[in-house]
Amino acid sequence: MNHPLRVAFMGTPDFAVPILKALVKTGHQIVAVYCQPPRNAGRGQKKRLSPVHLEALEQGYEVRVPTDLQNKNVQESFQDLNLDVAVVAAYGLILPKTILRAPINGCLNVHASLLPRWRGAAPIQRSILAGDRETGVTIMQMDQGLDTGPILIKERIPITAKTTGQSLHDQLSVMGASLIIEALSGVISGVLKPLPQPRHGICYAPKLDRNDGCINWKMTSQEIDRQVRAFSPSPGAWFKYGKDRIKVLKSKPVDGSGVPGLVLEGLAVSCGEGVLQLEIVQRPGKVPMDATEFLNGYDIPPGTILV
Repeated sequence: MNHPLRVAFMGTPDFAVPILKALVKTGHQIVAVYCQPPRNAGRGQKKRLSPVHLEALEQGYEVRVPTDLQNKNVQESFQDLNLDVAVVAAYGLILPKTILRAPINGCLNVHASLLPRWRGAAPIQRSILAGDRETGVTIMQMDQGLDTGPILIKERIPITAKTTGQSLHDQLSVMGASLIIEALSGVISGVLKPLPQPRHGICYAPKLDRNDGCINWKMTSQEIDRQVRAFSPSPGAWFKYGKDRIKVLKSKPVDGSGVPGLVLEGLAVSCGEGVLQLEIVQRPGKVPMDATEFLNGYDIPPGTILV
């Protein structure tokens, strides 16, 4: 590295923390960290700082939490940083043109998919849900579109039958941390040149809704298992039994057939095709437990039809 870059980091959730830590280790000058404002959380609805906010404070960096980047004073304050580059990872606010153009080398985004596939807010879960065999991380030069900017570099990772939303999140976060350092070096040296995204293969990953986890037993056992893995542990795949919403955190497709939603022995459930063995489940307000332990204290008898 010829000289330290003046960098602003913009990120909010757990996914972005390893990326911030990687930037710290490079010796670049992180002049400000931007993240979402503290949110009310928990039963007491107390203000809770985001994971990036906490990490930045621990590292001793200035933290900025604007609610609107369209604000003229916020934009001027950003411009006054005289940045070489901004690194963005799951920040959560749209960057207007004034922000995008302020750094000398623009804004680089760490996106958890192989763009142009899965543009948008929830690429990790959507890739599992769709049955993709691989995904990865893309570093792109941001423009005003939704994840439409030219690509600098990509790295791939397989999605297996055991991949969950949490495990893939953690893998891609670490991968993104390594890849952004490589991208920064390539941009500054001139080795990496941004290339337009392909016009084919475009699809979108809309933000997750709690109802996305609702299990439809008419789907195949393979499809429902992907839903369970994609949404494990959060927001969770679930089904209703009586007044309770039961989360399914781990499952396994097995051989068998029957009426969709029919509960079999050992908390297996018939699907539109095949049978799904529910392995780890969770009642509201309770800890996760395996199927045997669950059935010892909660009665869902064989022959029950779940809807």
